[in-house]
Amino acid sequence: MKTFVFALTVAALLSPFAATAGDQDFTLVNKTGYQIDEVYVSTPNAKSWGKDIMGDGVLANNAKKVVKFRSSTTACKWQLAVKFEDGSDVEWEDPIDLCTVEKVTLKYNKGTGVTTAVTE
Repeated sequence: MKTFVFALTVAALLSPFAATAGDQDFTLVNKTGYQIDEVYVSTPNAKSWGKDIMGDGVLANNAKKVVKFRSSTTACKWQLAVKFEDGSDVEWEDPIDLCTVEKVTLKYNKGTGVTTAVTE
């Protein structure tokens, strides 16, 4: 698992306050059954997850959040990781092509440790 380290590389590429939308913009839907306190995105080859894109907010179960990228972002394939309210964290290892999807629904079975991401 990549370490949860704040890095300027991804923070420079991704901002929830970006003025111009990128092709990678998507709606994140939490269907994990748990409150998500932190969300991280990273390109598959990055050594760290970068900045928590939730900022000061949280994502309750069944809630959604629009994630916006800067228009200068060119990478399409991204991985996702989250930290839950209880401090545990999981990642979705299969990269998601955010240039071809508009919505990503995260699911997690805590008992088996299986993560799935449904894309639309």
